[in-house]
Amino acid sequence: MISEAKSLKLLKIYFYICERYNEDLKYHCQRLSNNNEPRLTAQEIMTIYLFAVDEEQRFKVNQIHRFAQDYLRPWFPELGSYAAFNNRINRLSGAFGQLGNSLISDFRSSDCSSAQSLLDSIPVVTCSEK
Repeated sequence: MISEAKSLKLLKIYFYICERYNEDLKYHCQRLSNNNEPRLTAQEIMTIYLFAVDEEQRFKVNQIHRFAQDYLRPWFPELGSYAAFNNRINRLSGAFGQLGNSLISDFRSSDCSSAQSLLDSIPVVTCSEK
């Protein structure tokens, strides 16, 4: 079980995603198959992913699925297997990109300029000299 404060945060994330999904996200992740109405909805998968990343600092899909299996099962009883969850997240990549754009525009502070951006020019070390 999760605490009441975390439950409220989970609900806020879910309602925000449902609102954005009905407005524009559904056009970025349409399912064109016989199974176009799965038991675990795209909104629920996106909620699980965002909640686990934000609240629990879990960044790998297997960690997110394990967390959902252990603590969010009462909220999402149709969670299913890790393979199915991973496949669905991959299919939602377009919707996650659009959701990122929506989050940036919806929660931008008033003193933030959309005409300017900042880029960090420090090189990222990807491997050692060996």
